[in-house]
Formats: sequence, C-alpha cells, structure tokens
Amino acid sequence: QVHLVESGGGLVLAGASLRLSCAASGGTFSSYAMGWFRQAPGKEREFVAAASWSGSRTYYSDSVKGRFTISRDNAKNTLYLQMNSLKPEDTAVYYCAADIAFARPNAAGGYDYWGQGTQVTVSS
Repeated sequence: QVHLVESGGGLVLAGASLRLSCAASGGTFSSYAMGWFRQAPGKEREFVAAASWSGSRTYYSDSVKGRFTISRDNAKNTLYLQMNSLKPEDTAVYYCAADIAFARPNAAGGYDYWGQGTQVTVSS
C-alpha cells in the first residue's frame, strides 16, 4: 500500500505558476501509474493529468493541456504538476492518486490510492 502526500498549493494571482508535489511512501513508486485530479466546491472531482509508470506516457485534460505539465522522479518517489498561466477556474483542491493497472488514466474510479489534497486558489 502506498501513502501519498501532496504539497505546494497556495494562493496566487491569475497568470502565475505553481508546482505541486506528491511524495509517495510505503510502496514501490515505480509500480504505480500516477494521476492528478482536482475538485472545486460544489463540483465533481475531475481529471487533470496522468503519467505512466516511467513517465514516458502522459495524458492531460483539455482544460489544462499546454499549461500544465506532469512529471515524476522515481528515484525520489515524487510526482509533480507544474502549473503555468493559472486561471481562476483552476481553483480547486488538487489530489494525486496511484493506479496499478492504468486501464483508465482519466477515470478517478480506476485509481487505488489517494492523497489528502492541497488547496490551489487563483485570484483574478
């Protein structure tokens, strides 16, 4: 079982950048494909980005493509989400998640383990 802890959230102005980190422990990090999801108040959790076990394959939602970059460092057991050109509509709690099978990279239900989330707030 892997334990995930997100960090790096905060309050920024529109147009700014943030980098989220997700530190994994208690499991073999490279055995898990990883994803980032987010949930805004009153909305369902939505897919943001995902990376395969080595990070060679990545997937993005249309709303963040070209602005966000997912990456991972298996030697450091850490997943990252570089967020550029942030918009107020990016405001949400961001969660990282681990998936053994990676059958459905953009489906929250396909992930096995979740972190507690980190708040990102973008003001206009």
